[in-house]
Amino acid sequence: MQIRISWPAGHLTAALDDTPTARALAKALPLASTARTWGEEVYFDTGVSVAREESAQQVVEPGTVAFWTDGDALALPYGPTPISRGEECRLASPCNVLGRLDGDPRTLATARDGDPVRVELVAD
Repeated sequence: MQIRISWPAGHLTAALDDTPTARALAKALPLASTARTWGEEVYFDTGVSVAREESAQQVVEPGTVAFWTDGDALALPYGPTPISRGEECRLASPCNVLGRLDGDPRTLATARDGDPVRVELVAD
């Protein structure tokens, strides 16, 4: 499954794995939200509420598409956050890993706090 994430200054696509959280997110698409930034992470509310999966991770690679169950939000880290140790991407709490962004995750640096964000399924 592939999604497109768009904001005023750019967009990225992402490949999602077949997980319960990814399926729940897909059912809610398309969705519009407001970008929030936290260090080198962009996150935004999805209106989707799911349980934390056993495989949830707090430290992930840049470009990971994660679902923050504590905030019903998609979390897109591209570098260190305020709680990172060194250059790692440390999320606020363990998140469900959904997949990976295609292309350079640093493109997310062009998203600003308060920007409108749109997420939609990409047709095969």
